[in-house]
Amino acid sequence: MGSLYDKADIYDLIESEDRYKAYKKHWEKLFEGKKIGSMLDISIGSGSVTIPVMDLGVSLSGSDLSDEMLGKCSIKISDKGYKPDLKTADFRDLSCWGKRKFDVVASTGNSLAHVPNEDALRVLEQMDEHVADTGYIYIDTRNWDKILREKKRFYLYDPFFVNDDRVNLTQVWDYNSDGSMTFNLLYTFEKNQTIYRKEKFEEYYIPLSRELIADKLASLGYKDIKYYSFPSYIPFENIDDEDWYAILATK
Repeated sequence: MGSLYDKADIYDLIESEDRYKAYKKHWEKLFEGKKIGSMLDISIGSGSVTIPVMDLGVSLSGSDLSDEMLGKCSIKISDKGYKPDLKTADFRDLSCWGKRKFDVVASTGNSLAHVPNEDALRVLEQMDEHVADTGYIYIDTRNWDKILREKKRFYLYDPFFVNDDRVNLTQVWDYNSDGSMTFNLLYTFEKNQTIYRKEKFEEYYIPLSRELIADKLASLGYKDIKYYSFPSYIPFENIDDEDWYAILATK
């Protein structure tokens, strides 16, 4: 089975105007009271998560390993009337950005768990090199601590509609003996109550604990590390219970 990341058209099926508004509201909450004029997303993908910051007057730059995703991202940015600033790069090597600094450097879409923990920590070092003085590192990620604690096998999304088609997405999680995880993504497409298409993808992850991230950020000199639900405007009582969360750390 291939990776969903190689199928930008299916990857973006879940996106909608409502989700765009939700992401915009997410960034409005996070950036409230902060002077933020520029942002770099080192795992920008097709841009769905971070393009809304441009509506807030923030200049957005982005890099990603997938040229197909960057192509989709470029079209989306242009369609919004903005100028794309995108580069092809593995987030473990951000040298393509030279000595440029940004008010926020972000890793979105649970991307850090795609690489071994030691590589993820080096990514944080790379990100830090591009953070302006008094700037921020932003991360959003699945709650791997919760996943490993609960050992859930099935993760079901609410059905959504694309034109007249109903799309169902189910994930089946395998816990591998080496501590890694394999997510099996099962898409079914229905029309007139009949399934006419099925797509299967496989994603490989290496769980990354919140403590490991926080300790590394602290060692890099980030003194104010705050946790939010994802999206950030949704209230929460205990971050340990969130399926997905965001981190915003101040340099």
